[in-house]
Order: sequence, then C-alpha cells, then structure tokens
Amino acid sequence: MPNEHSLIVHAAGRQLDLLRGEASRIAKGKQINWCTDRAEVGTRFCFEDAKAKEVFALTCGNFGIRCRDG
Repeated sequence: MPNEHSLIVHAAGRQLDLLRGEASRIAKGKQINWCTDRAEVGTRFCFEDAKAKEVFALTCGNFGIRCRDG
C-alpha cells in the first residue's frame, strides 16, 4: 500500500494496541484498507483515504499520543 496517506505514531504496548483497534474501526467505517509498518522511530499507519488519515490523527491527539506525517 502506498505511504501517501500515512502517519508515524510514537506509541508502544497497550497504546499501540488501542490505536490498531481505532484504525480498524475507522477503516471499516469508510470501507477502506489500512496497514501498519515499522518506521525508524515509531509505527507507520497507512490508509487508502486522506480523510481516514485525518480522523486517525485526531484520534491520536485525543489520546495524547504523538504522531506526524509519514
């Protein structure tokens, strides 16, 4: 999957599990695919849709988890 709609998240353990669940929920609601991949620092979450990426970024912010464009 291309990385054009991706975020790098700085989380581990339960926080990362929580974010995977949220990413799945967001993607399912928009009927798109998503995936994760290791980044140099953090985990890259990739979405097929830019709007899903924006919603996921807001979700990260709501949980107080740092993220940046990846």
